Amino acid sequence: MRELFDEVAGQSPLDPQEAVRRATRTPQRKRFYASASVAKTDGGFSVTLDGRPIKTPSGKIVIAPKREIAEAIAAEWQAQQEIIDPLTMPLTRLANSVVEAVADRADAVADDIEKYLGSDLLFYRAGHPEGLVAREAAHWDPIVFWAAETLGAHFMLAEGIVHVRQPETAIASARAAFPGDPWSIAALHVVTTLTGSALLALALTHGVRDPEQIWAAAHVDEDWNIEKWGVDDEVAARRAARLVDFQAATRILKALKP
Repeated sequence: MRELFDEVAGQSPLDPQEAVRRATRTPQRKRFYASASVAKTDGGFSVTLDGRPIKTPSGKIVIAPKREIAEAIAAEWQAQQEIIDPLTMPLTRLANSVVEAVADRADAVADDIEKYLGSDLLFYRAGHPEGLVAREAAHWDPIVFWAAETLGAHFMLAEGIVHVRQPETAIASARAAFPGDPWSIAALHVVTTLTGSALLALALTHGVRDPEQIWAAAHVDEDWNIEKWGVDDEVAARRAARLVDFQAATRILKALKP
């Protein structure tokens, strides 16, 4: 079971998309258990396969902080058919990453999220055409204003792609709004890397925007190009794969929201 878990899990939430790539390269395995369930244990809830708790490659038992999260992970295992498909198990991959790579270094993961605040997607705006300029403003301005008014994080906006150095006070103020527990930090990092925006991830975490609005805001430019030039099948497939991980991270953040 440990070998299988290694295959369905990413090495770190620092690159959630690599977890998907690794999973697609590994050989699929036959289902070896009859049922998946949840058991109360010290510190939270474990997911069990025929009564045995799932473990990470290093032998650590995966303990979810909320029953809702453990039940969702168990549902992924229970939903598997004759062949186990890791691509359908985003919560399992995320859970393994939390236990293996985040639990003992949440601050390092938070540091990595903070780096995005120096060149966040929302800070760099199109100069033309007017329709795109207006659409970016409609999706992004409310979040930038929220960061300034609620978090005290006053960021600089720029036109084009020339780097603008952000005030350290703004970055520090936004960093102060990061959640502190490993599961939320891991989920926040996944959303940040998938959207290219720590501010979008923070807005989602604090309930400023719902997941659909956040996903749309992350793809304003891409959707504009699709409307003009049509859909690229390969790009659409990658976006669909990212959405699976995004939804898993969103589920974690929702379950842990105070």
